[in-house]
Amino acid sequence: MAAAAVLVAWGLSARRATAEIRFEDVTAAAGIRFTLRHAPTPSKRMIETMAGGLAVFDFNGDGRLDIFFTNGAAPEGLRKVSPDFFNRLYRNDGGLRFSDVTERAGIAGEGFSMGAAAADYDNDGDEDLFVAGVFRNMLYRNDGDGTFSEITSASGISSEEWAVAAGWFDYDGDSLLDLFVVNYADWTLEFDRYCGNRARGLRVYCHPKYLTPIASRLYRNQGSGRFEDVTAQARLSEHKGRGMSAAFVDFDGDGRQDIFVTNDNLPNFLFLNQRDNTFAEDALLAGAALLDHGRPVASMGVDVGDFDGDGAADISVTALSNETYPLFRGDGAGSFQDVTVPSGLAKASRSYAGWGNVLGDFDLDGRLDLFTANSHVNDLVEHFEPFAYRQPNTVFRNLGGTFTETQEVGDVGAHRGAAAADFDGDGLLDLVVSALGEPALLFRNVSDRQGAWVKLDLVGTQSNRDALGARVRLGSQTRWVKGAAGYASSRRGPVHFGLGGETEPLRIEIDWPSGIRDTVRSVPTNRQTTVTEPRDSKPR
Repeated sequence: MAAAAVLVAWGLSARRATAEIRFEDVTAAAGIRFTLRHAPTPSKRMIETMAGGLAVFDFNGDGRLDIFFTNGAAPEGLRKVSPDFFNRLYRNDGGLRFSDVTERAGIAGEGFSMGAAAADYDNDGDEDLFVAGVFRNMLYRNDGDGTFSEITSASGISSEEWAVAAGWFDYDGDSLLDLFVVNYADWTLEFDRYCGNRARGLRVYCHPKYLTPIASRLYRNQGSGRFEDVTAQARLSEHKGRGMSAAFVDFDGDGRQDIFVTNDNLPNFLFLNQRDNTFAEDALLAGAALLDHGRPVASMGVDVGDFDGDGAADISVTALSNETYPLFRGDGAGSFQDVTVPSGLAKASRSYAGWGNVLGDFDLDGRLDLFTANSHVNDLVEHFEPFAYRQPNTVFRNLGGTFTETQEVGDVGAHRGAAAADFDGDGLLDLVVSALGEPALLFRNVSDRQGAWVKLDLVGTQSNRDALGARVRLGSQTRWVKGAAGYASSRRGPVHFGLGGETEPLRIEIDWPSGIRDTVRSVPTNRQTTVTEPRDSKPR
């Protein structure tokens, strides 16, 4: 009840915004010509409807954020038999223009790819890339010259399971980024259960209950490009789910990164880091396993942010139509409350089915809005339920802790992965979205500005140069440097703040992953500032 009261108070005290959040489709002019080939078959293989992760990162170090799309494979043998199935890397050339550099970069991939996670795992200053897929995971080392080397076998990372997503984080505090791979279920190419209505000739993708849950995997970074599977040692192998995506934040404030995993039609997982290289699953007691009605939903994408300005990490999840988009309000000590109804999201999201989700300040008013990439999982849902398969994307505007204003973005489509980033350097967060069997979309943010902006490029010391896990505070706003975002996707790059009514001089406080607390004063507005972790400070 306390959380509901706080949210209602926020909503009543907030003035209704008169400006609008607006996006324009600039895909064609930007030169992005990628179509996700998910290879649908009459057998309705589950993998077909779950593709679509992407990664936004600066692969060539020129200060501009590039885009990587995962792609499917031919139905027979799940091989990329033609360039149509290549994963694609688009280099940002500036001015919202992109060039396809896939083949030169050596990153076309193999197999049926699903998720992507970028980070500098070897601390050489270049962003590397992990690609999760169906029986085929791939690790690419960035060689620093615009090309990548595929080193999966040598790294010790396995590929026997169906992986949907992944994320980088430092779970053991040794300043080397470790890898968490989100696995979905025990599935084979021979699975051929008929689901739907035979009499009407309507075959649909089967309910997840027909697939056996499996455990996700944790790989410890040993340095020198080698990883060790520590799933069992970390006490993660005993927790089997149907994982869709993951988020990595210190949810309980003990200084170590925890893991939140969305599960499809099973309770979510919250793995709390025990600071002894093991995790304890605590989602049910913490209040984040289920919504208050006590039933599992089709939890898919996940993003973390402080939507109500109290300094604690909150969790946004997407799910199917009629399930609403769950929102869990954190208390900073590892406990959560379901605030989907009092926040207004239950009503606002009821008719939509979501995959990718992004918490970002799209109008620079100092509040985190919610973008979701929408589409139902069942391409024949109209024959069975009063919902649509192809749906428009949505922005739920934060009006002061409530999301009662909804704006649709773009045309209807089978949207999946999504990420937000300032691709043109104007301070507004733009959007990139993938879609099954349709061209990917790039949306330029042309919203009315409600304030100035700040972008911070955090550079860690020689160890953990990416600063993944850092917490950044500016006034009442808090951001985290995250190793995964939304559905099966990741977004690297500067930490972004809209300032609303804030004016200079600005004071920013950074809790670095090493434990050092740093204060940066007189940060200029409407520009990007590089902040390097101090070497002569002691941990807090």
